[in-house]
Amino acid sequence: MSSVIKGAGYSLVHTPDMVIHNGATQTTERIVNPESEYLKELPNHIRTYEQAVAYYPNQAYIGNIHPDDLAKIPMPWNDQECPLHERYGKFGEIMPQEEFLLLMQACDVFDLVELDADFVAAHKDALAADPIIDETIMARIKDGVPAEKVKALVEEEHAEGLYHLGQLVGAVKRAHDVDVNLSAHVMHENIVSKASNVVGILHALRAAGIAKEDVDYVIDCSEEACGDMNQRGGGNFAKSVAEIAGLVNASGSDTRGFCAAPAHTMIEAASLVAAGSYKTVVVTAGGCTAKLGMNGKDHVKKGLPILEDMLGAFAVIIGENDGVNPEVNLNMLGRHTVGTGSAPEPVTTSLVFKPLERNGMTVKDIDKYAGELHNSDILKPAGGGDPALQFFKVVAATAIKRGEMEKAELKTFPAEHGMVGWAPTQGHIPSGVPVIGYAREDILNGKIRNCMVVGKGSLFLGRMTNLFDGVSFVIQANSGKEEAKGGVSEEEVKTLIAKSLKDFAAKLLADAE
Repeated sequence: MSSVIKGAGYSLVHTPDMVIHNGATQTTERIVNPESEYLKELPNHIRTYEQAVAYYPNQAYIGNIHPDDLAKIPMPWNDQECPLHERYGKFGEIMPQEEFLLLMQACDVFDLVELDADFVAAHKDALAADPIIDETIMARIKDGVPAEKVKALVEEEHAEGLYHLGQLVGAVKRAHDVDVNLSAHVMHENIVSKASNVVGILHALRAAGIAKEDVDYVIDCSEEACGDMNQRGGGNFAKSVAEIAGLVNASGSDTRGFCAAPAHTMIEAASLVAAGSYKTVVVTAGGCTAKLGMNGKDHVKKGLPILEDMLGAFAVIIGENDGVNPEVNLNMLGRHTVGTGSAPEPVTTSLVFKPLERNGMTVKDIDKYAGELHNSDILKPAGGGDPALQFFKVVAATAIKRGEMEKAELKTFPAEHGMVGWAPTQGHIPSGVPVIGYAREDILNGKIRNCMVVGKGSLFLGRMTNLFDGVSFVIQANSGKEEAKGGVSEEEVKTLIAKSLKDFAAKLLADAE
């Protein structure tokens, strides 16, 4: 049995005030150099919601501009306005900060989020108008508390402030007075991840036309981890998100693997469905506050707006083979093993070329490759280069060395088989998976036959190993709805069952005589 991709959702949340108050670069700077010129200048480089919506890569992320068309727009993109700038796209939306703060409270089940009553009254109707937000979610939002109480929570009770347009409008309280894993800072991070995750998963279900009650299992692959002092990363984000999203028949668990986690999780989900364990599995991830404004110092230094002001979220629906949707080919998996090493060539060989070789294919038999799809408009000003282009160049160079491609093709390969990066620098979000929504559509439309998704991760960040990590999988055109195992059709199965029953009845009669 094989599994197919029935739909995907991609959403962003514009969180400019969280850049200032919650991004790791800014919070660290506030500790080591509280009077820095950067912190003083930062508020002058914050984008409005309208500017963020009109940003080309953001429109590509939610499904309004195909990556092939984005590649035709000259860079830099940050000083241009996209003609089509809508809040909603075919994959999801760009949610404004004020609505998201209310959604955070709806996702809080331990009364940790308190919002100013006037703020709630001013924005509650706007959130209710979002097509993915139903009455059960709105019913979870409280009327709010006086502004004085919010201020006291932050100043006297170690709560994490929630801000909008520079004004304190709410707070996230600590969940324990000693346990640092339940501090207000950590609870804020986790509730943000959970709430953005809800946005992503609800848009994916809507785009795929999947009923909430039909989801059997959810796997979360975000970068945050929740737990307490006795099990710091115990989880479970997946089940907590399913609860708020209304997936009443779903169970779930978390998978963590730094930036490679989404690719690992896609393989796990596809395998669970192919094995018959579950019929419908959702792979999902929310955003990461720590990475907001990560390259902010360089952006400010070069007179640019803070481009890392978006939380990213995505979800992919994996289901049983329906004979139509693109399949996940579980016979064509690449993996970075313990013995692979970290040099570019062996890493690329293990992730890209070995699975192709096992299936009698060469590098040019894959129509599109999706690796590190970071938006280079964000990274280039900070000296980060173009990870998407660099990945395709390494693939091409390895192919030439293996004799699968001519040297003259090095210049054309990235454009023909690669793609420009458009995802926000949210770590796990850009690592291959942003292509799945577009790849599914392009395969269904006959534009491409297949696409290899490569996810890579830096395990050494956890200080447990110096190893690199990565896995890859291939999405391909549907080869046809499968019949019963062993090549026996459904009608043949019925005939065999009928014959067996008839023979059994005849034997009973014979024994009776």
